[in-house]
Amino acid sequence: MMKQLFGVIVAAFVLQALSGLVQAKNDGIYRQLNLFGDVLERIRADYVEEVEDPELIEAAITGMLRSLDPHSSYMPPKVYKNMREQIKGEFGGLGIEVTMENGVVKVVSPIDDTPAFRAGMKAGDYITHLDDEPVMGLTLTDAVKKMRGPVKSTIKLTVVRKGVENPFEVNIIRDVIRVQSVRSRLEGNFVYVRITSFTEQTGKGLTLAMAKRKAELGNRFNGVVLDLRNNPGGALDQAVAVSDAFLDKGEIVSTRGRRPEESSRYNAKAGDLADGLPVAVLINGGSASASEIVAGALQDHQRALIIGTKSFGKGSVQSIIPLQGHGAIRLTTARYYTPSGTSIQAKGINPDVVVEQVKVEQPRNKHRRSEADLPKHLKAEEPKNEPRAADKNNPGNPANRPHDFQLSYALDLLRGMTLLQQRNDG
Repeated sequence: MMKQLFGVIVAAFVLQALSGLVQAKNDGIYRQLNLFGDVLERIRADYVEEVEDPELIEAAITGMLRSLDPHSSYMPPKVYKNMREQIKGEFGGLGIEVTMENGVVKVVSPIDDTPAFRAGMKAGDYITHLDDEPVMGLTLTDAVKKMRGPVKSTIKLTVVRKGVENPFEVNIIRDVIRVQSVRSRLEGNFVYVRITSFTEQTGKGLTLAMAKRKAELGNRFNGVVLDLRNNPGGALDQAVAVSDAFLDKGEIVSTRGRRPEESSRYNAKAGDLADGLPVAVLINGGSASASEIVAGALQDHQRALIIGTKSFGKGSVQSIIPLQGHGAIRLTTARYYTPSGTSIQAKGINPDVVVEQVKVEQPRNKHRRSEADLPKHLKAEEPKNEPRAADKNNPGNPANRPHDFQLSYALDLLRGMTLLQQRNDG
């Protein structure tokens, strides 16, 4: 009986001590909050200019999150909305890829079957005014923000086009624009797939692209080049989907947080879109986050050759936590690990084959003589029933694309692997 009583007394003392520690910790937090309140009141009362309370609070929250790591941040309502649109892969807009040149917006290319495409916008067009407001002085972000807007709303563009004497106006009705994160083409007997970001449409886009290109090649299909260069990442589930597309089994990635419930593992399901044929993945210093998950998974399972330069090294997972009516916070909640258990945080993915992107420079002497410069040289005969020189205005023609040394290297390696595999099978 005395032992039981002693145990109860000891337990009571332990609980009291723990309660005291919790209370002391809470008291410390409350003191810090009181300090925050005192500073806030002092700024409101004595700062040289009147300040808005919401702006001060937002700035405090921003600073608090920024102090944690580079990827934790506060997103005001408008920023949060734009982020959701980007992840979803669709938004109300015009459907043009643009850049800034000499203070005005330059059209890189209109996206097929979008309002801008149907309105006749062309690559190389300059946009000088948006709804009669000059573009000069705006940042590219500001200009893009003005061009986006509610679906079915109209915007007036003032356009300057080479070969057209005077500027002209184009009225375009905004529509839902779906971001094409997956692009593909054939490179000989290989399928080339470029993924620019990981949106909600990426996994589905990859499946459709592979089906289309494999059907075009038929039994001539020899492998895949997956281009993840300058891909900043995006949705984790889409990185898992892309990795799974080329793996039959095994772990793809694991995440480990501070608490057990924040940890998870993702495994591949049966099925390989490349049919077991060689795969090369292109990466560089701009390949980050979700791109590194894909490259790491395929590398660890020896499913693909990783070619290029070391990746960015972002091995953390961010959770988006909405704040009711006040935007959201992006908070780092876990680290991710490749199938081998390796964290690439601040380290990056080292390629299997290091290949720098070589810049092909034009010869300094542009006036070198050739046979065509000699007087009375014989004229070349045009082959009958054969196409003439490549169309200079067709950027899709391989002859008109700028030379990509890393891609060429990857294709050469795949050709060698294909020949070796065919020889072994024979």
